[in-house]
Amino acid sequence: MHEFVEWPKTKRLFRPVIVSEKLDGTNSAVHISKVRDDELTATPEGARLTYVAGQWYALSAQSRRRIITPGKTSDNYGFAAWVYDNAAELVEILGEGTHFGEWWGRGIQRGYDVDGKRFSLFNTARHFENPGTEVGGVPVGPVPVLYEGVFSEARIHHALMSLKLHGSHAAPGFMNPEGVCVFHTQTRNVFKVTLDNEDAGKWEAAA
Repeated sequence: MHEFVEWPKTKRLFRPVIVSEKLDGTNSAVHISKVRDDELTATPEGARLTYVAGQWYALSAQSRRRIITPGKTSDNYGFAAWVYDNAAELVEILGEGTHFGEWWGRGIQRGYDVDGKRFSLFNTARHFENPGTEVGGVPVGPVPVLYEGVFSEARIHHALMSLKLHGSHAAPGFMNPEGVCVFHTQTRNVFKVTLDNEDAGKWEAAA
């Protein structure tokens, strides 16, 4: 017998979006969770324990594809080492949860002509309150928001042209930004539009 399969509710396109600068670094995340005293010996493998304000926390770092730890062969551009070295401060600033962002700067992809590294968080609604925070000498804050409002193709193109003409908002003076990310609040999906090769994918650009 065939079972009934419901067609999902159709989402509306003209709903609020957040258009932010897409940074060309390496996708990273910090996992932060509370740990009870009786769980201290059973924390996740590779996690860093830290004690903040009377509470134990476990922190893990990840790249796009895997959990990473400090070390020449196990880290990703030093991100895990930075997380481990600054665990307590990251707990205080970020709080519990999984915090996705871009680890970018000197030695990573475009480099952006900046000294050192940066960690720019994707969830602008959650992290807007700490735009100028430094953790272990690394600036930490939300990715630059270029437009926030009802979906508009014209506004997205305007944001792209602003980057093309005036350069990166994240690294002022850098004239080769990558493009934008568009977060659609109703579908909870993120779309990207790049300036490289007129927004062609890598396989299309190589054809």
